Amino acid sequence: MKIQNEEAVSPGKAVTTEDAVSPVIGVILMVAITVILAAVIAAFVFGLAGTTGSSKNVGLTMGTDTAGYATVTVQGGSDLPSMTDVYYLMDGAPTKKDFVYPYDPSATVTGNSTAFPLTVGQVINTTDVATDHKITVIAQFSDGSTQTLLDRQF
Repeated sequence: MKIQNEEAVSPGKAVTTEDAVSPVIGVILMVAITVILAAVIAAFVFGLAGTTGSSKNVGLTMGTDTAGYATVTVQGGSDLPSMTDVYYLMDGAPTKKDFVYPYDPSATVTGNSTAFPLTVGQVINTTDVATDHKITVIAQFSDGSTQTLLDRQF
């Protein structure tokens, strides 16, 4: 359908009704994208998208002693005082293994509340030879959280 010049927006130009469809659809799409973008941003700002957990800050290093046992040395960290237990898994098995003091293998650190908090420079040993095994060190904290601190293949 053609609109006559007297009805057209610009004098001297004939306009068809199909000319207005494309700009209207473009405006509707831009408004829809803006609304969706605003909703996604608002969800993150107001916390509706969920929360992310925070990781604990504890520094440990792991090596082996001359007999092949894994030795873990405490390096520090702001969450070290809140650590309430530490244990290790061997080769991914679900059985918790105890750490011991290198100077007294009969005195366990794992599950021993008097051993905590660990101190910077303190060394603890595995009760198993680590050679050719994967050792995963896991700690529990006073807020009830558990975190893997080290994971190493020997």
